[in-house]
Amino acid sequence: MDSSARGYLFDMDGTLVDSHAVVEAVWTEFCSRHGLDPQVVLAYAHGRQAGDTVAHFLPALTDSTRADLVAGLLAEEVSRTDGIVEVPGARRLLAALAERGAPVAIVTSAPRELAIARLNAAGVGIPEVLVAAEDVERGKPDPSCYLLAASRLGVPIERCVVFEDAEAGLVAAVASGGRAVVVGAHASATTDDLERIADYTAAVPGIEDAAVSS
Repeated sequence: MDSSARGYLFDMDGTLVDSHAVVEAVWTEFCSRHGLDPQVVLAYAHGRQAGDTVAHFLPALTDSTRADLVAGLLAEEVSRTDGIVEVPGARRLLAALAERGAPVAIVTSAPRELAIARLNAAGVGIPEVLVAAEDVERGKPDPSCYLLAASRLGVPIERCVVFEDAEAGLVAAVASGGRAVVVGAHASATTDDLERIADYTAAVPGIEDAAVSS
């Protein structure tokens, strides 16, 4: 284990779990019902809480109507787990970290029920610390979710490696003060100076001997 990194914080969708097809299908259907452009909505929604996305694109809704829509989206997403798989190497990496006793947390914009459903569907182990949408007042790109996870692990955020795939999450990771690592192909001004991995089947920043095969 790299002695300079003591905590490991992982986003879920796109970082540990490949749920792209399900997310795209559910939000495309939502957009069709509400006359919205799915490409625009999906680009905004990735990495954010569903309630924030609904509020952004349908600002005239009452709180109760918005809550009903978000509850409906949650029910649809929880019920659709076919085709959800791990990001290559994620399962073995988390298992290896758990075996070593490393402090690990999953930090997701998904509600806890959905997070557990997707992690179980992908066969990815769920660590003791899981920070979900219900745990914070402000979702990503606000960094409070990562700060909360580090606090629950008892590790200073500056000693944590944060793995993220989406713009909102990467902004949160950088703002938190953790060591942000991009998982996947997302590129923006935020990612210019960040370390990057395609998945967890080769060397992983902040973790020694982390090459694992899926």
